[in-house]
Amino acid sequence: MITVTEATATAGALKRLSDEGVSIWLDDLSRGRIESGNLAELVATKHVVGVTTNPSIFQAAIGSGAGYEEQLADLATRGVTVDEAVRMMTTADVRAAADVLRPVHDATGGRDGRVSIEVDPRLAHDTAATIAEAKQLAWLVDRPNVMIKIPATKAGLPAITEVIGLGISVNVTLIFSLERYREVMDAYLAGLEKAAEKGLDLSTIHSVASFFVSRVDSEIDKRLTVLGTEQALALKGRAALANARLAYQAYEEVFAGERWNSLGGARANKQRPLWASTGVKDPSYKDTLYVDDLVAPGTVNTMPEATLNATADHGRITGDTVTGGYAQARADLAAVEALGISYDEVVRQLEDEGVAKFEAAWQELLDAVTKSLNSKGVDAE
Repeated sequence: MITVTEATATAGALKRLSDEGVSIWLDDLSRGRIESGNLAELVATKHVVGVTTNPSIFQAAIGSGAGYEEQLADLATRGVTVDEAVRMMTTADVRAAADVLRPVHDATGGRDGRVSIEVDPRLAHDTAATIAEAKQLAWLVDRPNVMIKIPATKAGLPAITEVIGLGISVNVTLIFSLERYREVMDAYLAGLEKAAEKGLDLSTIHSVASFFVSRVDSEIDKRLTVLGTEQALALKGRAALANARLAYQAYEEVFAGERWNSLGGARANKQRPLWASTGVKDPSYKDTLYVDDLVAPGTVNTMPEATLNATADHGRITGDTVTGGYAQARADLAAVEALGISYDEVVRQLEDEGVAKFEAAWQELLDAVTKSLNSKGVDAE
């Protein structure tokens, strides 16, 4: 039986989430979603105020071919390379989605209404190429509400600083560790300082830091299951939330410090934490776990459509579920470490795997587009 309190928490869960200061972004995009009006409908009815993409999302969308036939035929006629074809298709989708979200962007002063597109994942360890690609993508999409996604690799950090310094808004992706997250925030502040030196309007530069959630539980839970003790099994499903909550604590500390204060006084925007990878991987967990339990003001939660619909149907939004949990979060991660599971090893592995997965998805996309171009009588190089 659902209590009155539970019913109140469930009713209008997406609105309640938005009212708590969480921006709801959709972690998916396809041409069919745009042209059918589905994206506009989600904005109108599901409180969606942004869109994120990644190589896996584009591989699923474009790899199917649905909705892309005419453009593929035109690209084949022009004799473009497969890399150019992929970029023409992905930037066209992002541009169209940005147009759908433009009213949200204007209404929120650029805070939301954002659509993200990622630099070629094969450049993740090349700073100069990442910078050049980010500039090119911003030019190709040519919309004020685009965000360029740059991975939080060691090579990505100086690229973040440089791109922000050029006045281009950035979504930093593939963040798993607390140490790397602090480096990302430092790179952002350094970029704002560069932009200020150039005389750029800091109020027009926005950024989010995509902190990955479910993959942390997937890896640590696997190791806890191998240990198999009662103590180990009791810790399953707790590491990812603990990691994210401590990330939010770091965010609060950095954006209350002296370095930030001078930038904030120049109308700079805080780099908001974005909870990514929020679809639950373990079916034994509630499917809204990484939404209900990561509610904090000034954050973004980017959700696959299944998670968005689950939250709308039975999410339980009961207020801030982050800021009161720092001590428990530290204790949970310490307990995992005490069992011999190295936090540093896990997050390093997850970063390497994250880059590799996106590279593989991008290659699959390139292969699919190559096949399509060749079938139309073009030798795609």
